[in-house]
Amino acid sequence: MRDLLDLSQAAGDMLAAHGASVCAAESCTGGLLLSCLTDIAGSSAYVLGGLVTYSNAAKMQLLGVEEATLIAHGAVSSPTAGEMAYQARALFKSDYALSVTGIAGPGGGSADKPVGLTFIGLAGPSGRLRVQRHIWDGTRQQNKEYSVKAALALLMSALEV
Repeated sequence: MRDLLDLSQAAGDMLAAHGASVCAAESCTGGLLLSCLTDIAGSSAYVLGGLVTYSNAAKMQLLGVEEATLIAHGAVSSPTAGEMAYQARALFKSDYALSVTGIAGPGGGSADKPVGLTFIGLAGPSGRLRVQRHIWDGTRQQNKEYSVKAALALLMSALEV
């Protein structure tokens, strides 16, 4: 967990240096991303909030993810991660929004969508949307941590530009 704290500190430092804010829409990480970000003292200066939208109903009702997206692509997909990030950014009026949706395991996978498949979205102030696809091969907890690390790295790469 130590390097999660270090990454959270680094991301927080970058957000603060840019005077930027962040929010999150999480599914498979269950709030771990926001928990890590808010473990840093002073994070209230840049963390605006977030939602854990674990079910499809929550994704639609709280974030406004389109039912058609979920039907066509599923909850664990690039389009869903993109909509989650885009809608969270609009909801919280933040500079950046991260989203995470995936199959943490150990069950729930299929041939098309194996355990560990995760999509991480980032919506930024330019209106640009980035989504990364990963397949983790760890335990459930490790997969959640890998996803948080990847989300923080994605955010930091956007802040470096």
